Amino acid sequence: MKQIPYHGWENCIQLSNQQVELVVTADVGPRIIHLGFVNDENVFATFPSQLGRAGDTEWQNYGGHRFWLAPEQMPRTYYPDNNPVTVEDHGTFIRFIAPIETTTRMQKILDVALDPNAAKVTVTHTVQNQNPWAVELAPWALSVMAPGGTAVLPLPPRGSHADNLLPNGHLITWAYTDMGDPRWTWGEQYILLRQDPNAATPQKIGSNNTAGWLGYVRDGRFFLKQFAPHSPHATYPDRNSSTELYTDGDILELESLAPLVQLEPNASASHTETWQLFADIPTPQHDADVVKYLLPRIN
Repeated sequence: MKQIPYHGWENCIQLSNQQVELVVTADVGPRIIHLGFVNDENVFATFPSQLGRAGDTEWQNYGGHRFWLAPEQMPRTYYPDNNPVTVEDHGTFIRFIAPIETTTRMQKILDVALDPNAAKVTVTHTVQNQNPWAVELAPWALSVMAPGGTAVLPLPPRGSHADNLLPNGHLITWAYTDMGDPRWTWGEQYILLRQDPNAATPQKIGSNNTAGWLGYVRDGRFFLKQFAPHSPHATYPDRNSSTELYTDGDILELESLAPLVQLEPNASASHTETWQLFADIPTPQHDADVVKYLLPRIN
């Protein structure tokens, strides 16, 4: 761990081992603004015109990985997290504490733990309700991936008609979702979504992710995020979506969501993701590629 400047922000925290390095902003956010192999490129997208900015009155994307609260609402979700955060070294992890949001009275905390040796990061997202009343919400973790890659969404287990008379999965669409768009590849076991920098329209889909992972492959680098599998006993935002994929001409987002909770005053809710990064992985074109190249890396 060390404090470094990063693209105009003077106060950022870098964590690194022999495999990977990551950078977290402390002047804004916090955002995990960089993740990559040591001396290699960032697997996250950033927005050059927004780098180094602070104190804005409107929300800025910045890029990287962020912590939101679902369901998505304007202006609640888009609170401008553009002010300094508190950084605490807890030995095995670093804690980033955002100021209490003045309009929502919510406080967000990121705990970031880098494995001492492996290309593995654990990120815990915690929100505390500072209101004198209960609020329904769900922690929501969004990774903004660099353009040009392909996302992988696993479908629930497959089976025969005779043994599966009732449905075991669902796909949620938005008003702008076009299932005929060539960026989608609809497989039997997996859905692939390709980020196209020339695309003129966005695409989004939600699902009940019973496998508990999402992936993104770009230029031989495989970013894997894992989280608690979809619980049949819980209710999730966005018509029961525990994961979502979003893309436009600039980015692709891998999104995981915790169950909705009625958060009482001073109570907290948390959502944890584990990330891994792998090298020399071909970009999958169909189910067989996912099975051959990605599944052996997924625990």
